[in-house]
Amino acid sequence: MADKLNVVVICGSLRKGSYNASLARALPELAPAEMNIVAASAYDGFPHYNADVQNAGVPAEVTAFADALRAADGIIIVSPEYNWSIPGPLKNAIDWVSKLKDVPFKDKPVVLQSASTGQMGGGRMQYHLRMALVSIEAIMFGKPEVFVNFAAKKFDEKTGDLTDQPTKDIVKQQLAAFAKFIPRVKA
Repeated sequence: MADKLNVVVICGSLRKGSYNASLARALPELAPAEMNIVAASAYDGFPHYNADVQNAGVPAEVTAFADALRAADGIIIVSPEYNWSIPGPLKNAIDWVSKLKDVPFKDKPVVLQSASTGQMGGGRMQYHLRMALVSIEAIMFGKPEVFVNFAAKKFDEKTGDLTDQPTKDIVKQQLAAFAKFIPRVKA
């Protein structure tokens, strides 16, 4: 493969010290050589989605976020689970871009990851997020899945670095498989 795959990662947590933010920051080092992973632009300043606001003019930060997603070959979403579902700000960002003329998720390969201090590792959030993304015609990657449970034991308490080798291994497996999935979807 001559060119590297351009992959954008969206973190569903706005907290800098979150386990999901730490997992997202670890991805470039765990990615295969043919994949370049960069963080998506910030979405924490988006207003709540409102058609009246959209009709008055799409906010510049929404347009920048959407443009970055459109330019990517694939998207990784790393998110916590809030109240058994998708964090509100992440859902709001998806709602905003889903209302644009050229929906950035349409026909875009997307893979999910989640980290949680609990046993399920964010599985319910992934289920709900998968439904939301399928509704806007994202092409969802299947297996292997990444659910980082008991996250407090898998990240360094001071640095936030991912330290658990089995977690690193499954993330590497998923990213390698996603790197093969993206060209198949684009073909």
